[in-house]
Amino acid sequence: MKNAFLLPLFLFAFLFVTVSGQIPSGYYDPANGLSGTQLQAALHNIIKNHTVKSYDYLWTAFYTTDDKPNGTVWDMYSDIPDGTPNGNPPYVYHFGSDQCGSYSGEGSCYNREHSWPKSWFGDIAPMNSDLFHIYPTDGYVNGMRSNYAYAKVGTINWTSQNGCKVGPCGTTGFTGTVFEPRDDYKGDFARTYFYMSVRYYQEDSGWPGGDETVGSQLKPWALQMMLHWSGIDPVSTKETDRNNAIYGIQHNRNPFIDHPEFAYEIWGYPVGVEEENANSEKLYVYPNPATDNCKIDLPSGLRNSHYKLMLVSMSGSQFTPDVSLSGNTLSLNVESLSRGFYFLILVSETGSWHGKLVKE
Repeated sequence: MKNAFLLPLFLFAFLFVTVSGQIPSGYYDPANGLSGTQLQAALHNIIKNHTVKSYDYLWTAFYTTDDKPNGTVWDMYSDIPDGTPNGNPPYVYHFGSDQCGSYSGEGSCYNREHSWPKSWFGDIAPMNSDLFHIYPTDGYVNGMRSNYAYAKVGTINWTSQNGCKVGPCGTTGFTGTVFEPRDDYKGDFARTYFYMSVRYYQEDSGWPGGDETVGSQLKPWALQMMLHWSGIDPVSTKETDRNNAIYGIQHNRNPFIDHPEFAYEIWGYPVGVEEENANSEKLYVYPNPATDNCKIDLPSGLRNSHYKLMLVSMSGSQFTPDVSLSGNTLSLNVESLSRGFYFLILVSETGSWHGKLVKE
């Protein structure tokens, strides 16, 4: 969750969720030590040839792939996650009885949303029934999304009851109309798109593409944004449970839920993307990337407070680096850290601050 006072809870969940879930022994062994297109090809070979189900079967699959703990439908276009201040889901759907059908507005019924729009791949098998990119969502919001790209909205033209937006793109690189999901689910959709770019790698001949894609690959502006979204909204228990459930149906997995670092090892770290709101102040880390040492200028709210500093890897491992304070500047020794991407979090009694570090 993105609210400052909830960050410690978010961090707790992030650290103690078992991201690996029920990964079969040796499942990713053919990808060991690879990067770039070699890693993309290796992951493709691991997850291709999945067991294809019919489009009609998706209604049944949703009972186990997209069920909330209370047994209702987990609709990311209408949900407001538990613990979010001043909010509960504006409406709740029950499996089977609330399937669309026709709809007259929000809250009428749920349907099957191709998060990677059908028009982008020609609405053909096996993509049109691949559960990894198809979610149960409110029919009306699904219609408002249309086949617009996911991106940050600049000027809001329409807002759903849970805060999804439609309007002109506010992300550099595209100027058309886009659909922006809640911050809480941006990482879910990013890892969905990474899955599509690997599962259908070099199997996309004839795909029409869309505002965000060329074949099965993301356009540069969209790729940078999705890499960013994946970082600011890490893997959740919801995604891990869904990954395991789909594995039991399709017999393949989303590698980017099991190993979020794969995205950076294939496409690199996000650059040139404006930081998005996490509703807590940001830490500015320099130099970044760092090799041996980096520094942080303490925010004013931290300078007279007791605080805890944490570094969290993409796999959930926690590190406490050696630090020294000179004036209002913290120096961190990161020499012993492995190369990769880290979340840097400072928590005190007065608030929470976050940043990102790339270790070379």
